[in-house]
Amino acid sequence: MTLPRRRLAILLAAPLLAPAAARSASRAPLRVTDMLGRSIELPQPPRRIVLLDARDIVTMSLLHPDPSSLVIGWAGPELFDSDILRSQYDRQPGGGRIPLVGGMAADSRSLEAILTLAPDLVVATAQSAPELAEGNLVRQLAAAGIPTVFSSADSNRPDAAGAPAGPMDSLARSLTLWGALLDREAQAEAFAGFVQEKLARVRSRLAAVAPRKTYLEVQSTYDDCCWSAGSQIWGELLAMAGGRSLDAVSARWFVKLPVEQLITEAPEAYIATGGAYAPGMRPAIGPGCDPQRAREGLRRLSERTGLATVPAIREARVYGIWTGLIAIRPLNPLFVEVAAKWLHPEACRDLDPGETLDLINRRFMARPLAGPLWVSLS
Repeated sequence: MTLPRRRLAILLAAPLLAPAAARSASRAPLRVTDMLGRSIELPQPPRRIVLLDARDIVTMSLLHPDPSSLVIGWAGPELFDSDILRSQYDRQPGGGRIPLVGGMAADSRSLEAILTLAPDLVVATAQSAPELAEGNLVRQLAAAGIPTVFSSADSNRPDAAGAPAGPMDSLARSLTLWGALLDREAQAEAFAGFVQEKLARVRSRLAAVAPRKTYLEVQSTYDDCCWSAGSQIWGELLAMAGGRSLDAVSARWFVKLPVEQLITEAPEAYIATGGAYAPGMRPAIGPGCDPQRAREGLRRLSERTGLATVPAIREARVYGIWTGLIAIRPLNPLFVEVAAKWLHPEACRDLDPGETLDLINRRFMARPLAGPLWVSLS
């Protein structure tokens, strides 16, 4: 009797599949607490993940040797703000690119595209799914039997309920979540310890210094000014680096100020933001960008109308960071270290953010981060 080819293949594979099935059956379900405080149960660590914010793959890269092998779809890869970073991760084991399930806007996420990929987990953020667990997308995924976890609760919506946790508390919880999801708890603990060590060193250097008023610009473009960072997330990271926001800033995330306010407040330092997206409108700062072009971008920002009299600009205390140092939570300690070095060069003269980046690349990152992640006008 001749067996059909498909049935024959199944019979031949059965001895190989049985041990794996037995291991899966003997393993207890995985229970995690996401960043919204929701308890989610999964039958096992996920192997087919859709990211509603593509940048989460960078966090995965700190813990897993090949995060792209687990990501079967993502949304908003433009948010990397780095063409090189996107290309490093936008590759599947078979050689194809990771399918898109949406763009940068929250309402661009496609339920149909997600369901077609048959994920065993969808990872969302408060930015990518502003209605959180009560949103239609999360409800529809749950109805289809697909769990959703939130890797970030940070929202810049003016009506967002409550205050977000501090950036380092959020980082610790996020690492715990991803360590459990990826079955990489030891790696998550190792990186958390590394971060604590680096931040403790910064705190010790700044213990006896006064904070310096700093204009930290959320959205740095050549034809517009002045979008100042608010008191939370950006402002908290600035405070950890020995800076303080402008006196007129009371908003949580960001606020647009008139140039006259900037002149009146006379900040001692100016930290701009940049990236690969829309390089004709903003400084090209980020992985794979040209440092000289980045400095030229900082110079153009400094030449905007009315800024010449601001002390930070007049005295060339002008700096720039890649947006990823703020937006990608595990990279926040790099921002703190480099900003502390800028704001308090004497107290922090033995800090070396370049060495810290090198250690992160060598000890943790599956895909090393290239420079420039920060630049100085001088």
